[in-house]
Amino acid sequence: MHAEIREAVSRLIDVPDLRHISFSHFESDECGALHEWLGAAPRADVVCSQVSALVCVNDFIGREARALADGESFSTGKLRFRYCRTPHLPHGRDAGALFEETQRTLFCPDLFHQAGDGEPITSDDVVGRSHEAMKAYQAGILAEYVPYSPITAQNLKKLADLNPKTLAIMHGSSFAGDCAHALGDLNAVYREVFGQERPAGANRQPQRRMAV
Repeated sequence: MHAEIREAVSRLIDVPDLRHISFSHFESDECGALHEWLGAAPRADVVCSQVSALVCVNDFIGREARALADGESFSTGKLRFRYCRTPHLPHGRDAGALFEETQRTLFCPDLFHQAGDGEPITSDDVVGRSHEAMKAYQAGILAEYVPYSPITAQNLKKLADLNPKTLAIMHGSSFAGDCAHALGDLNAVYREVFGQERPAGANRQPQRRMAV
């Protein structure tokens, strides 16, 4: 999708003038086109977590990324972004989220999921949509999509306490409404679908044994 996204970005800014490229965690649907973006905007810095820079990104791009500590911020001129470390939310110890403080937009990739073609932004129930999608995941290869633990609830509360006005959602419609409440409700969904309240073995894929 790099070509399509690059063409869309070019309507807003000359791509070689991009100064910052960022993503929440090191995974192909988050940063698989990173080399293509750096080829198009070679002066851009790569913004990621300290853990991601250490274990993945520096080696992947062949230079030093801009590794941010939890709570560290940077300005793009009109806007100011704060990095929020959220290990294992949604997955990976390097995970985090960017919060744009000026317009109070939380970029939360992989937290909410919605099936089908939705509107660009909605005030409808994105938590309910995510509940249905996550339950469907449990029946296939995406089972155990989020490793639920006490730190999951802590991370979601940390994001809710930012009191965002908009949730910039990667998979489906973005959300404008009571974002703090939506993040709290999302924790209940994760706890139900991925947590310890399920009967032992429920919705889990059978393990294959290897003959040796």
